[in-house]
Amino acid sequence: MFQAVIFDMDGVLIDSEPLWHQAEQHILGGLGIDFNKPPLLQSTGLTTAAVIAHWYQHQPWPGPSTEQVHHAIIDFVASGVAAHGEPKIGLLALLESIAKQQLKIAVATNSPKVLLETTLARLNITDYFQSRCHIELVSKGKPDPEIYLLAASKLGVKPEHCLVFEDSFAGVTAAKAAGMTVVAIPAEHEWQHSKFAIADYKIRCFSEFDWQRLG
Repeated sequence: MFQAVIFDMDGVLIDSEPLWHQAEQHILGGLGIDFNKPPLLQSTGLTTAAVIAHWYQHQPWPGPSTEQVHHAIIDFVASGVAAHGEPKIGLLALLESIAKQQLKIAVATNSPKVLLETTLARLNITDYFQSRCHIELVSKGKPDPEIYLLAASKLGVKPEHCLVFEDSFAGVTAAKAAGMTVVAIPAEHEWQHSKFAIADYKIRCFSEFDWQRLG
């Protein structure tokens, strides 16, 4: 049924969401952003540019440009990943299982190329991925399906033959819009949220994943 498996990166390959939160709090908070002022933002799954644009629109700051802030956040997260990044539970075994089945593997992330390369290198998993798609290759990030369609195209596989692992609602939305089968791995605090009902399957970690359930 499946010819390819596509992974999101942040929160899926690696538990980097806390680093993103720390970066936003440290850098945007340092510019005077009050994250408790409406309109509030659920930033998980969104592009860094979209998060920055939201806060700049509603709480503009003097000084550094949005582009400079963007680079500062990326550098903060990349440094944390390079120093302390660890693979999500069960990931390495799953990647090996997929490779043994001779399925194609891709990563599709809203993060930039430098962070994608840093993460794959830190986890020592670069060679598993025949296609590596990052935000700089598309005109729109998730929840738009463009990056998932690009990943499938680069693998030479039709979207309906792709299985996707995603942790965010934006990512699940993107993959479903691309016509793919989606396994959601929500963060624990979002596990019960009804929005993930649009996913085809839901697991807490890769160790729970069962190929037989896909039959």
